[in-house]
Amino acid sequence: MYVHLTNVSIQKQGEEYNDTHGGKWSLENLRLHLVSIHGQDIWDKLIDDTYWQIIHSLKAVQPVMNSDRHCFEVYGFDIFISEDFKPWLIEVNASPSLSH
Repeated sequence: MYVHLTNVSIQKQGEEYNDTHGGKWSLENLRLHLVSIHGQDIWDKLIDDTYWQIIHSLKAVQPVMNSDRHCFEVYGFDIFISEDFKPWLIEVNASPSLSH
């Protein structure tokens, strides 16, 4: 399942592309899928490991991040999940697209 690693303009040419959700799964659908096949413990560990990757990546750039108490910034984290359920941080996007 390497769908997210390709650009949407390429994905939409594929047979499995869906106009409603593209090639992306909601977090809830991913959770339901993994829990139903591999169990709750796998999901819990995956979420915990992913959480810590996000925390450590933000800590790494904290000294150079702009800090304005009157606004906030949204970051998008692209994470690959390997066959052994290890999350790998691919990239962090500043001001990611929030569209489907």
